[in-house]
Amino acid sequence: MKITREQALYGAKVFSDYFDRFDGIADYIREQKLNALSDVPVGLPGMGPETDLFNDSDMHPEDMKIEVHEMQQNLWDNYLSIISSHSNMTSIPGKQLRLGVLEKNTNKWLGFIRIGSPVINMKPRNQLLNSIFTESPEKAKAFNNTTIMGFAIVPTQPFGFNALGGKLLAGICCSHHVREMMNKKYKGMNVCLFETTSLYGSSKSSSQYDGMKPYIRFKGLTDSNFLPLMHGKPYDDLKEYMENAVGEPLVPEDASSRKLKISTKIQALIKAALDESDLDKFNQTINKALNLTEKKRYYASSYGFSNFVDVVTGKTDKLVPDKDNHDKHYLKNVINWWKKKASNRYVSLKRDNRIRKELEVWTGEKEIDIIR
Repeated sequence: MKITREQALYGAKVFSDYFDRFDGIADYIREQKLNALSDVPVGLPGMGPETDLFNDSDMHPEDMKIEVHEMQQNLWDNYLSIISSHSNMTSIPGKQLRLGVLEKNTNKWLGFIRIGSPVINMKPRNQLLNSIFTESPEKAKAFNNTTIMGFAIVPTQPFGFNALGGKLLAGICCSHHVREMMNKKYKGMNVCLFETTSLYGSSKSSSQYDGMKPYIRFKGLTDSNFLPLMHGKPYDDLKEYMENAVGEPLVPEDASSRKLKISTKIQALIKAALDESDLDKFNQTINKALNLTEKKRYYASSYGFSNFVDVVTGKTDKLVPDKDNHDKHYLKNVINWWKKKASNRYVSLKRDNRIRKELEVWTGEKEIDIIR
C-alpha cells in the first residue's frame, strides 16, 4: 500500500492546516465540542433538555435530597452533550453504567456519570498494583472483574461551582451503592477498585478529585505520547482521498479502534512517500500535534477494602473491609460528607455575593467555560 509524493504532500497539508491552528489543548477540545454540537438538533426555547437540569441557587445543600438512577443511553447522551466541555462517545464496547444524580425536591438532574470497563494499561495503575494486566489471561480476567473506570463525571453548572457538585458525583462513584450496582448488573464482578483521570493535566492546577481522601486519592500522572485524532469533515475528506489513492480500505471494516488505526495508517503512508525537507516539515506538524496532549492526573478508590490489591491481581477473591474507612463508602455517609463541604462552600459564596445563577449549557450560540 503506497501513495505518490504529490498525494503525500496533499495529506501533509491537511494535517498542517488542521493541527497548526490550535494553540493548546483547550482550543483542540473546544473545536471537537463545537463540531459534535453541529449534529445535535436545536430544541424550541424552554422545551429543550436543559429544562430538566438543576438551577436553584437559593437551595442550601443541606436541604437537597440526593438520588442515584441508572438512565437510558439516549436520554443520558442528550443531557451530557449540553453540559460537558468535551465531546462524548456514544457507542462504546464493554461494561457500561450510565447514571443520573437527581435532586428529588425539585426533580431536577444535578449531574451525570458514566462508568465502564477500564483501559487495559496505565502507568500509575501499574505502579499502584505492581502489576501489568497484559501479562496473562488470568490476571486480565481478575482485573476486569474487579475494576471500573469513571469516563464522565460531570455536574451541571452552576451547581458544580456553587456546591462542589463534582465532588458529590465523584464520591457517589466511590460508594458501595454504585459498586453493588455494577456487581448486580454484570455476573461475576467483585468490584473493589474505582479509577478515573482528570480531563486536563498541566493546563489546570487542580482537579475536582482533590481533597477527597479517603474516598479517592491521587496516584500519579499518565503518559501523554499519543496523537490527537482529526475529526469532522477534514478527517472524512482525507480518509476518502487516501482510500482512493491506494484503491482499497485503509483498515478492515471490522477493525477495533478503527479511526485511530486509519489515522495511524495515513501518517505512515505520508512519511513513507516523503523525504528530506518535506518529511521534516511533516514531522514538525506531528510533533506540534503531540504537544496538544498532556499528562492527566490518575485517581483511585479502594472502596475501603484493605486487601484490594490482592483481589484485583487475582491472589484472592475474598474482600477484607478496612475498619477505619469501609463504612465511610456507604452512600448515606458519602452524601453527608459532601453536604458538610458543600455547605461551607455555599455559605462562603453567598456571603461574598459570588453565587452563580445562570444555567450553563452549550447551545451553539454561547460557549461555556472549556476548562472545567
